[in-house]
Amino acid sequence: MAADRSRADTLRWMAQGTRTFFDALITLPDDRLARPTALDGWTGRHLLAHVAANADALVNLAHWARTGEETPMYSSPARRDADIEAGAARPAAELRAWAARAAETLEARLAELDERQWARQVRTAQGRHVPAEEIPWMRAREVMVHAVDLGAGVGFDDLPADFLAALIDDITAKRSGNGAGPALTLTATGHNGTWTVSGTGDPAPVTGTLAGLTAYLSGRRTDGVTGAEGRPAPELPHWL
Repeated sequence: MAADRSRADTLRWMAQGTRTFFDALITLPDDRLARPTALDGWTGRHLLAHVAANADALVNLAHWARTGEETPMYSSPARRDADIEAGAARPAAELRAWAARAAETLEARLAELDERQWARQVRTAQGRHVPAEEIPWMRAREVMVHAVDLGAGVGFDDLPADFLAALIDDITAKRSGNGAGPALTLTATGHNGTWTVSGTGDPAPVTGTLAGLTAYLSGRRTDGVTGAEGRPAPELPHWL
């Protein structure tokens, strides 16, 4: 884990993100969940099914950490996609209940882990081997970002600043690791943070608020984020 991202931080962000997501969800009537979201091909129902299935998948990793029994997040990428499609077709009340129940179960399973179990290696859906301490960060990222994606009035600027800075750290490291996009130098206005992304070409300067940079790096709306001389910031490939 990043040196400035402790387990206490990630558990706190997971709890905050869960509250933010479900507080936003409760404001959406069932018919709104049937509408498209900004995520290509997904309605609100797909998004909610994904968040529910993600909690179930992370419960699998918590079980792996607690018992040492290898329990992958998903049996396969195809099964994951099929489960989201099937979940999106559930009655709205059942879908909401699944998401709430899965979130509560994940919180309970993580609370059972001891120090040795938190350190046990598990495997993410992308195939990375990480200590179980990464699980609450993985969940915090899901519920925080998807609270925005719900389209219920939550924006990146409503999320905690320390979480946004940590997420920028995470995304810039991933983008630098794959090297598929443009090289960037990022500067946050109203904050002392600067980041670099390794990639192709000379580094392009990009400026925006913490919230704006997080939206830009994660492939969401980029209001207020600018490139050199006020031009649009470079387009980026998918983050995950």
